[in-house]
Amino acid sequence: MIDLDWKAKMVSSDPPNKPPRLSSKLHVSIPAIQFRGISNTYPIPASDTVCSAYEYYLRLPELRKLWNRKEFSDWKTESILKPALQALEITFRFVSTVLSDKRPYANRREWTRRIESLTTSQIELIASIIEDEAEDSTTRGTAPIADLSSTEGVLVRDGSYAEVWKVPGETTVVNKTSEASLLPRLATWQTSEDVAQKILYSIECEMRRCPYTLGLGEPNLNGKPTLEYDTVCRPNEIHALKKSPYDHIKNQENQSVYTTHQILESWIHVAKQIIQRVTERIGSKEFSKASNDCYLIERIWKLLAEIEDLHLLMDPDDFLRLKNQLQMRSLDEKSPYCFRSRELVEITRSCKELKHKVPEVLGVEVDPKGGPRIQEAAMRLYSEKREFQKVYLLQALQAIEGALKRFFYAYQQVLVVAIGSLEAKGNGVLASSESCDSLTQLFLEPTYFPSLDAAKTFLGESRSHEQPNGVERRSRRKQ
Repeated sequence: MIDLDWKAKMVSSDPPNKPPRLSSKLHVSIPAIQFRGISNTYPIPASDTVCSAYEYYLRLPELRKLWNRKEFSDWKTESILKPALQALEITFRFVSTVLSDKRPYANRREWTRRIESLTTSQIELIASIIEDEAEDSTTRGTAPIADLSSTEGVLVRDGSYAEVWKVPGETTVVNKTSEASLLPRLATWQTSEDVAQKILYSIECEMRRCPYTLGLGEPNLNGKPTLEYDTVCRPNEIHALKKSPYDHIKNQENQSVYTTHQILESWIHVAKQIIQRVTERIGSKEFSKASNDCYLIERIWKLLAEIEDLHLLMDPDDFLRLKNQLQMRSLDEKSPYCFRSRELVEITRSCKELKHKVPEVLGVEVDPKGGPRIQEAAMRLYSEKREFQKVYLLQALQAIEGALKRFFYAYQQVLVVAIGSLEAKGNGVLASSESCDSLTQLFLEPTYFPSLDAAKTFLGESRSHEQPNGVERRSRRKQ
């Protein structure tokens, strides 16, 4: 039996004269942990001037127009899938940039491996988004696809179709291939052929559970319909933004930084759209779908950390020279560099705000007197195992918290390696023993979900007094 009256059952700090006797009640003492300068607060973006300069450098206003353009009124997933596909297309351009680098000291081998890994991670996320779309009756079948069965095996010779033979039944499958995407061209360039082929096979493997494929030249052995990739992604318009306003700077790392952050901002925008959908689905009691979205957000945070890690491969001298050429540091600006991204700050706030959805998920109201009402409801939910969809969602919410904190911790380490600890400290990234800056606070602050944390603590303690057969343990202490 779990004793939920935990306030009255706390162990006294004064030791008793007699040895304590085990009871069927739960007795847990939680030590008070002091967090100097740490509290659950929200990050603040850098100054408007600095944020605007960052957006101007990345041409974000133009990118946002492409992200937010609505062209398919019946396709609800458009606002999520379109920026994801555009991030993937920018990555194809990054492949070309890396493999075209003529510097003899560039670590091309590791760059190639990281770009392949990054591309695969994005394809996995895109495939998961499409799978979820197919499982939802309100979004199933709404994507703009080209159904190749209507061609009846006729091969069009205008360069937009390719023929693929399917052995079982000796049937012919006509697979539509994008004309504007850079990936099919990379597959014909000797320098990038092996990288492009690996990406194409990754698309084929990851899209196996999806009702349609991307149409980028992958084998499409199952003869699936293909997405109207050129119409959705607009590769020509994406590649029209390949040059930054500071393209006149003669520094190879300029293009690397510019492209890396365009990919980063695209996925931040995807996360923003999914967070909005999570809120809507929790409000409509679609807990299973909301948990799927939460796990997507967790994976996006991990992807953002993978993108930031690319800075570690940039040449130190070239990168620091670029930093000076771009005048990235302002003596009056103490916010971390990542807080120049307004949408990154926004999704960080939104993810933390999800903690207010816990009472709604549990079906209880917050006790105005501060009682353990939410904790007790969570303990019942975990132990009864009836409403498992709610358990999925609560676990996913805590997974987001873990991924968010890992991202900012990893970002701090990347920044220290990229520009040095002294410069990082001057930028307000490294905290002293007397204070805690806004970045460090994000991964050191207490849990966003104290009631869930307490519920697991007490539930775990109660289980520790049980034997596998349900018999209470006997105290080894002599009575």
